[in-house]
Amino acid sequence: MTSIGTSMPRRRKTDTPPVSPLPSAAAILTVLIAGAVASGLWEIWARAITPLFIGGPLEASALVKSSFGINSSFLAETIHIVTGVIAYPLGYLLVARPLAKYFPISLPWPIVGAGFGVGLWVFAMYVMAHLVAGFPPFLGFGNLALASLYGHVLYGVAVAAIFRLRDADS
Repeated sequence: MTSIGTSMPRRRKTDTPPVSPLPSAAAILTVLIAGAVASGLWEIWARAITPLFIGGPLEASALVKSSFGINSSFLAETIHIVTGVIAYPLGYLLVARPLAKYFPISLPWPIVGAGFGVGLWVFAMYVMAHLVAGFPPFLGFGNLALASLYGHVLYGVAVAAIFRLRDADS
């Protein structure tokens, strides 16, 4: 019998991969693909489809300009693109998917994606537009806010779909 202080250290099982706090290269690639596809769909929705219903496009860069006091349209568009292609899909990977696992029932990926999109919409329309830029909450829940909601849900479902497709390949 050995005492606790003199026992041999246990070795980690070799078949268990090491846990890394950083996403894998495959996960980063999925983030970029999902972000590019979802951002492309958002832009089609915002600039081509939404004007047919509300008379004008959704201008995310205008919200960026108002929120941060930026005058440059190029810089505002760049911030919007980087956010859509990198930051939001990382949020899906690191926040939405892990949170969905805490529900007592298994949520299908389209529901997780739609919920993620609603969360992005709340962030855009309440946090950024209202709390930061000073506009009315959710821009008064008018047609612009509803078009934005639909666009963010489309974005969220697209991100979730790409993650689902890429998970199926691995």
